[in-house]
Amino acid sequence: MSISLDDLLHTSNDLYQIQTSASGPEGSLPLTDQMLRTSPSGDLFGLSQNVGMGWKADKLLRKEVLLLSTQGGMKDSNGEPVALGYHTGHWEVDLLMKEAALQLRKEDAIPFAAFVSDPCDGRTQGTVGMYDSLPYRNDAATVYRRLIRSLPTRSAVLGIATCDKGLPAMLIALSSMHELPTIIVPGGVTLPPAHGEDAGKIQTIGARYSNNELTLKEASELGCRACATSGGGCQFLGTAATAQVISEALGLSLPHSALAPSGQDIWKEVARQSARAILSLEEKGLKTKDIVTDSSIRNAMVVHAAFGGSTNLLLHIPAIAHAAKCRIPTVNDWSDVNKTTPRLVSVLPNGPDYHPTIRAFLAGGVPEVMLHLRDLNLLDLNVLTVTGKTLGENLTWWEHSDRRREMKHRLFQADGIAAENVIMSADQAKERGMSSTITFPVGNIAPEGSVIKSTSIDPDVVDENGVYYHKSEAKVFFSERAAIDAIKMGSIKKGDIMVVSGCGPLGTGMEETYQLTSALKHLPFGKYVTLITDARFSGVSTGACIGHVGPEALAGGPIGRIRDGDLIEVRIDTRKLTGHLHFLGSFEDEQSPEQGAALLKRREQNPAIHPATDLPDDTRLWAALQNVSGGTWKGATYDVDRIIQVLNAGEEALNKQDK
Repeated sequence: MSISLDDLLHTSNDLYQIQTSASGPEGSLPLTDQMLRTSPSGDLFGLSQNVGMGWKADKLLRKEVLLLSTQGGMKDSNGEPVALGYHTGHWEVDLLMKEAALQLRKEDAIPFAAFVSDPCDGRTQGTVGMYDSLPYRNDAATVYRRLIRSLPTRSAVLGIATCDKGLPAMLIALSSMHELPTIIVPGGVTLPPAHGEDAGKIQTIGARYSNNELTLKEASELGCRACATSGGGCQFLGTAATAQVISEALGLSLPHSALAPSGQDIWKEVARQSARAILSLEEKGLKTKDIVTDSSIRNAMVVHAAFGGSTNLLLHIPAIAHAAKCRIPTVNDWSDVNKTTPRLVSVLPNGPDYHPTIRAFLAGGVPEVMLHLRDLNLLDLNVLTVTGKTLGENLTWWEHSDRRREMKHRLFQADGIAAENVIMSADQAKERGMSSTITFPVGNIAPEGSVIKSTSIDPDVVDENGVYYHKSEAKVFFSERAAIDAIKMGSIKKGDIMVVSGCGPLGTGMEETYQLTSALKHLPFGKYVTLITDARFSGVSTGACIGHVGPEALAGGPIGRIRDGDLIEVRIDTRKLTGHLHFLGSFEDEQSPEQGAALLKRREQNPAIHPATDLPDDTRLWAALQNVSGGTWKGATYDVDRIIQVLNAGEEALNKQDK
């Protein structure tokens, strides 16, 4: 379209009637002699700005509460989209912000609101946008902290968030506010379509269509219906839903607030209740450091295992612990928790019955799971929560509450599902054959460890002792794109072992490779394929998919020395939660694991491995900083003291070199 400057910049004459001054707000600031003599000029000017924005002058000296959210997109007065957000998870949280703000006003407090929106891992799957996904979490947490500190007069902070990076960033930021009362309102979940596929499975339509599993018409219609309601995180227990569960398990969210259906009245009520709770915390002098403790971190890990949560939380919970100045859980801690905690929840994507997250909410959600864990003596019940009560007191209330009874009744009334078929006792779960969630295989390919959601390996490929065993030649790829192309073109066959290396933090920002795992899950031969990578997986990923291999290839890890045709042995005991990944030479000259380790050590890194050519400088910097801070097993955080130490040592070495 061609347009002239006159047409583009034409302005009607009535717009030139520009006002050059205004009378200003009526009334006077409630200043005192002491305020004028001792208050910082910023505090005084803040009062001028508050009345300038329309707040009444006689209502200024009240408690100020900062509301932070991940809100994205814009709606008109009828709720219709004016500009879209990146995902449904932040599309409706403005409604929660409004409910919380109105409640705070009702309680004679002054709400402030600020927003840091977030990306969507589903939208960036298979694109260069994924290079910014995990680094974004650190950046957003930094901005949230700066926003909190930039309102010096706030008495408390209420965060509203959901989805893969926005909620972990909020958890990290608020956990670092040790001396402030804070609370988090989980942003809820979207509903599944009455007839169709959930938002996890729908992300495989390209791979299934390419393998003649779907028609064009089927793919188009299923894709249209997948997000059945306009707000909330996805309908499966991926990273978004798991982060909500963890927020509540930490004690930072009110009981039975995680996984509420976005847009509905019960979801809005959580925001109002949280606004009242944050004022109560402030009045009692309870602070974040009183709630996020070593014990509450451990409780969150136990609840994560009981739900069968996303492996991405292995990156986020250590980062939360680091921010809270708590002990950072180790690989051994994670392994111990998963060995002692039974999985009790049957939801997407783990099964055995693939219930959406709304059913987990109606079955009782986090407090119902914690009741079972309480009976197994797996929780510290003395930890404080944002109710101002202990976890034990909260669970006693839940056990006898009308809400618990009514939720379960509604689940059966609406869907014909008994609550105990979604959230089970340990005995029921054992009868259903449900195994614990995560295994941490080691071996000469992964000397620092790796991660597999072993509970979701297809039962058809697990023997009667609960062992998955696969020994085959490697097919090696150096990018997710090359690997997914191989799947779509039919180059991957039953019995293959795929190795995708060079995709850790230093290579791609540790991209999420759900394209691969979902394709293998939903293609008929996929359960017979093993995937090994130094990248990470989506929370909805399932199958014999092993990620987080450490050290990563570009940090000198052995995975970067694997070649096409190498003999690989994978053994995962899904009951004892042990396993290994070994390079054994070749079929023609099979080696022991020790011999294989020595052979790998002598090899050069594959020359095809290099950082992605379009890796942003922002991500390169993040990767370097988190690498010297302990890497992914310490949560990909910034250990500032360690970073400064390395920089000083490097500067000193360079100065000596220059001399």
